[in-house]
Order: sequence, then C-alpha cells, then structure tokens
Amino acid sequence: MQQRVAIARALVNDSMVIFADEPTGNLDIKNSLAIMELFQKLNQELHKTIVLVTHNEDLIKYGTRYLRLVDGVIINDEIINK
Repeated sequence: MQQRVAIARALVNDSMVIFADEPTGNLDIKNSLAIMELFQKLNQELHKTIVLVTHNEDLIKYGTRYLRLVDGVIINDEIINK
C-alpha cells in the first residue's frame, strides 16, 4: 500500500519523473507485477519517466533502458529493444 500511495503522490504533484527505490522489495509476486504494469502504463500513456532502482534483475524487462552500477560507477548502459 505504501508503494501505491507514493505513486499517487507523484501523480497528484504531476511529476514528470517518478523515482522508485526498490518499489517491489516488500511485495508478493502478484502485487509486484501490478506495480510494474502501473509504471509501464504511466510511462506509455502519460509519458512519465520512471527511474527504478532495484536488485531484482527480473524487472529489467519492464524498462526501456538499463544501467548497472557497481560502487557508484556505471559499468553497463544499454537500450532495451522491445
């Protein structure tokens, strides 16, 4: 619920960029998928930029760009073609 409240707050403020730090970290699979689908919808329909930070590499498929950092240094930067 806290994740959804944070997303709602960003939408109310009409933020063009939503920063999401481990948004699915404490969620079960069903709710994790719902959050990721919501992010995709916000990006595609409302043109919101989502900056998502996670350790879960399964979430990469939801993005359009993937950056991997190690000790604060970008070691991989790629565009994800869908």
